Amino acid sequence: MCLAIPGQILESAGGSLAVVDVLGVRRKVDLALLEDRPLPGEWVLIHVGFAMSKISSEQALDTLRMLESLGESDAALEEAQGYGLGEAPA
Repeated sequence: MCLAIPGQILESAGGSLAVVDVLGVRRKVDLALLEDRPLPGEWVLIHVGFAMSKISSEQALDTLRMLESLGESDAALEEAQGYGLGEAPA
């Protein structure tokens, strides 16, 4: 299943990469597709390791609640873990 899931920007990781929190998992996500780069604390909608758009915190929380209610949180977490960009440094 292809999911686009919300992630909160934590910090820049150099170049077009940022460290994001996706369901408690810290991952590097590529922001190259966004014209308006998000700042730490802002939310993005992520698909296969790329931020597709900025979203509001309300939209992010609504989406996370919807994924939880549909029983899709595990699938979203599995996708986040499979981004292939590597773990963010501690």
